[in-house]
Amino acid sequence: MKTKPLQILLLAFALLVTYSSMAQSTGAFAFSNGADVSWLPQMETSGYKFYDVDGTAKDCLQLLKDRGINTIRLRVWVNPSTDIKNGHCSPAETVVMAVRAQNLGMRIMIDFHYSDTWADPGHQAKPAAWATHTFAQLQDDVYNHTYAVLNLLKTAGVTPEWVQVGNEIPGGMLFPDGSNTGNNFVKLTQLLNKGYDATKAISTAIKVIIHIDQGNDNARSRWFYDGLKAQSIKYDVIGLSYYPYWLGSNSHPDYTTSIVALGNNLKDMVSRYGKEVMIVEVGGDYTLVQNTKDMLTATINAVKAVPNNKGLGVVYWEPEGAKSWSGYQLSAWLSNGKPSAALDAFLVQLGLDDKGSVAKVLVYPNPVSSILNVKNSGNTEITALKITNILGQTVFSNANASAKSQNTIDVSNWNAGIYILSIATGEAVQQFKFCKK
Repeated sequence: MKTKPLQILLLAFALLVTYSSMAQSTGAFAFSNGADVSWLPQMETSGYKFYDVDGTAKDCLQLLKDRGINTIRLRVWVNPSTDIKNGHCSPAETVVMAVRAQNLGMRIMIDFHYSDTWADPGHQAKPAAWATHTFAQLQDDVYNHTYAVLNLLKTAGVTPEWVQVGNEIPGGMLFPDGSNTGNNFVKLTQLLNKGYDATKAISTAIKVIIHIDQGNDNARSRWFYDGLKAQSIKYDVIGLSYYPYWLGSNSHPDYTTSIVALGNNLKDMVSRYGKEVMIVEVGGDYTLVQNTKDMLTATINAVKAVPNNKGLGVVYWEPEGAKSWSGYQLSAWLSNGKPSAALDAFLVQLGLDDKGSVAKVLVYPNPVSSILNVKNSGNTEITALKITNILGQTVFSNANASAKSQNTIDVSNWNAGIYILSIATGEAVQQFKFCKK
């Protein structure tokens, strides 16, 4: 009798391992739903409070996780200032945030700017400490900085899944030395390869991303990655930004004018270079909630439509960065401290029905304390629902689920723990893991 509790624990652990293995083998949880939250520590330090839709104060990372976010992207600067909005993001601060996110079960992406401040297409300033260095020294700087930060992370127990070498670098990095002016990609490639080598020295499993903006522009993307390829660039993933809001010279065009081009470019990048692709930055006007949600859904679908699972994920840039705090128009946070419903786009889980079409199902909130919602947002009928606990025991079954509308399941009296929801759609079954608080 004394061994029975141990046997139950071992059985539970075995079921968790089995479920995890099944999820990995089927790709059920492989897609990256991401958020860059590099402002978060400064927001919290300044006293900003985050709230759930019911008004309850809550940890921002948990709020994001409840909305389907499973990946956290963090920028890192070399020697940043202490300015609350335009500084911080030091290596040490990045490690703290990465550990915190990983402890919540998040996957980690590290974004190297190779600067003391913002790096983007028009700004690629060298760190002050590197300003007088020769090009040979700059190559060493890139390697040493990359290796040192990743080694700090590894020592703290975090090995990122992705590392981005450079941030939005269509014109190069570490200006003027690493500029590709005149279509000269020689020095830029040498710098990027140093970042790649340092990353792989930490772990060969880390995927290295090279990132440019305007992910809908195929000609621009081809020009950039062709230029790198000609110089024997080393990398794993093509990372693109997609901000429809900024694509007009004198206006803010709707995403519908560019989303098809984005999807076509993603597929072309995979076909042309044999690399995986990822939208590592996206955002929409926080005041246009439904439009931003639609844009985000369309972007996620465009990435998932890339053949052979080469579309890895979508990362929203600073969704928590409420305009009242940051002045940033493209966050996904409301003036009352609550997340925008636009983020619910990440709750959409995609699977295949027996006809090969996409079955869209929303399962929320997660974790849940009272009512679990299962909503069919596509055309495929839900035919049955079943929930099992961690011991494999069926705790809920409904063979007559609502095919076209929303199903609600009262879990308020259930024991806290992990449960597995199976949703039958035709001949296919999708499975979702959720947590009862």
